[in-house]
Amino acid sequence: MGSRNVTIGSRGSPLALWQANWIKDLLQAHHSDLNVDIKIIKTSGDKIQNIPLAKIGGKGLFVKEIEEGLLRREVDFAVHSMKDMPISFPLNLCIACVTKRENPFDALISRNNVKLDALPKGAKIGTGSLRRMSQLKHYRPDFNLYPLRGNLETRLKKLNSEGLDAIILAAAGLIRLGWDDQITELISPEILLPAMGQGAVG
Repeated sequence: MGSRNVTIGSRGSPLALWQANWIKDLLQAHHSDLNVDIKIIKTSGDKIQNIPLAKIGGKGLFVKEIEEGLLRREVDFAVHSMKDMPISFPLNLCIACVTKRENPFDALISRNNVKLDALPKGAKIGTGSLRRMSQLKHYRPDFNLYPLRGNLETRLKKLNSEGLDAIILAAAGLIRLGWDDQITELISPEILLPAMGQGAVG
C-alpha cells in the first residue's frame, strides 16, 4: 500500500501550530503510511487585533476562513481549541473527534506573583474574554478590566507594556507551550467557570 497524504488547516499562532503538530505526530505514530502537511490559514480574528471580539463577531472569527478552506477541499481537516469553536457551523462539516482535555481552568498571571484575592482595590486586569470579564466583575466589582487581544506571547508582554496588574489566560495554552511557570495561580471555577470545551482540542 502506498503512502497517503492529508493536510491540516491551522491558524498561524504558536499555540495553534503546537496543537496542529501534536495531532500530526499522533496520527503518524499510529499510521506509518500517512504524510501530514500543515497549511496555515489566516483568520479574521488574527487580522483584527484592536477591537474586542464581542464587538466584531465573537469566536467565529477564528474559524470562518478555515471552514471555508475545508469546504473548498483545500485542507482535509482542521485543528482548533474547542473553547474557540462557535456553537453552530456549516452543515457539511462536523466535529470528528476531541482529544483528552488538558487543564480546563483559567490562570492568573500577575506582577510579583500577587494572587487574585491579594490584588489591590482597582487593580487593572487584562482579558479578551467577555465571560471572564462578567464573572470577575461579579466577584470583585472594584477591578478595572481591560480588553486584551493577541497570541499568548503578545498578551504576556502586555502585562508589563500596558501597565497591568494581572492578566487572565487559559491554563491549557500556557502548559502546552511550556510557559506554566508564568502562572501565579489557577482560578477556582467557583470564581471563574471555564469556557465550554476549554483545554480540549478538536
